[in-house]
Amino acid sequence: MARESLISTSSVTRDIVAKLWNLCHILRDDGITYNEYVTELTYLLFLKMLAETGRESRLAEEYRWEELDKREGLEQLDFYRRLLLDLGNAKLVIDKGVLAIFGDAQTKLRKPTNLKALTDAIDRLDWFSAREEGLGNLYEGLLEKNAAEKKSGAGQYFTPRPLIDCIVRLIKPQAGETIQDPAAGTGGFLVAADRYIKDLTNDFYTLKPEEAKFQRFEAYKGLELVPDTHRLCLMNLLLHGIECNVESGDSLSPDGESLGKADVILTNPPFGTKKGGGRPTRADFSVTAETSNKQLAFVEHIYRALKPGGRAAVSLL
Repeated sequence: MARESLISTSSVTRDIVAKLWNLCHILRDDGITYNEYVTELTYLLFLKMLAETGRESRLAEEYRWEELDKREGLEQLDFYRRLLLDLGNAKLVIDKGVLAIFGDAQTKLRKPTNLKALTDAIDRLDWFSAREEGLGNLYEGLLEKNAAEKKSGAGQYFTPRPLIDCIVRLIKPQAGETIQDPAAGTGGFLVAADRYIKDLTNDFYTLKPEEAKFQRFEAYKGLELVPDTHRLCLMNLLLHGIECNVESGDSLSPDGESLGKADVILTNPPFGTKKGGGRPTRADFSVTAETSNKQLAFVEHIYRALKPGGRAAVSLL
């Protein structure tokens, strides 16, 4: 059985998440809405977490946390705006994960004092304890907090983790299987499947090197339609040590065909009709080609994407 999520059991994680959420008051003071909170914090947390985990080599020196943190006032805000633009520029950044997180990124912060308050507050967090608990659990706790805030509207992209964990334990994903979520949201199903497999394999230590590499870089595939939610998904996966192919796109369009076949599909597809009332544009669809019902169309995608003998679980909550 997979271990229980630290999000619900660790007082340390809850305390740090509460402090991060309280930073939203600073953001709100700058006119930033609930549904923009976590996206805005993600940019800063990504830079700080790379510094805390010794992974800043993914960034050129001029884009690292220390360079932002040491600046003051309008100089800092101008530097931060330029940093966001540069990190999303393929001509300046070769790391695909960084490009995906910062693609089209821009800050809504307008007051230099608020940016400084955020960087100072993030610096003061107990990062030693956060690393011990797992930065992925910390970030997922922030996503959960955002989803629980009704005004944020984020609940539709965040399936409750106890439900996800239950589904994953029933499906029993295994090392070496390709696992797909065509409506990835913030990546909860993929993170839980990875956690389950890590428990079975002693964090991949019982796997051969090529098998462990497959789990980290190739085992998980997915699509997420909403760009900002896709950004949160990538950050969540990255902090859990998953660097697989989860793209921004629509599974009910030809993008979905590019996902290929999977041994396991775990997903919580959206309710209602396709945005704008349009029908799926998949050339391979037949059963749902004439309907705009998203859930039925996702069922057809799952049917077509499963390998022979594959397993699927669909949550409609």
